[in-house]
Amino acid sequence: MAQNKTQRNDGDVMAYLESVQHKRRREDSLVVKALMEEVTGEPAEMWGSSIVGFGSYHYRYKSGREGEFMLTGFAPRKQALTLYIMGGHERHEALFGKLGKHRTGSSCLYINKLDDVDLAVLREIIAKSVAYMRGADHIAGE
Repeated sequence: MAQNKTQRNDGDVMAYLESVQHKRRREDSLVVKALMEEVTGEPAEMWGSSIVGFGSYHYRYKSGREGEFMLTGFAPRKQALTLYIMGGHERHEALFGKLGKHRTGSSCLYINKLDDVDLAVLREIIAKSVAYMRGADHIAGE
């Protein structure tokens, strides 16, 4: 059975973040790293070659495929800082309205720079997502 291509590994998170060429993105990444460590109580770990993840949950599809994935995480992409908010965006719509300048897609929250958003609202979105993922039964259709 196929495995999720984004796997947790022993890559050096700080070396990865320090290698981010875009200065603002690098600085914002360090703030988000600290925020996610605080919210999750979990250390930052590399997932794949370019995602910094925190904690994990076990998922299982109706087909029998199962695996582990991060509770939350982020990636300092070229176009935006990409935050992974699991469990669906619909439960966070009211908070997204208060967040500030952002875009969403699938499980992704895209922020150009942290100065564009309210960090207290961002923290609440992350905390609610993590709490949901820790309490949910992760069986999904494929």
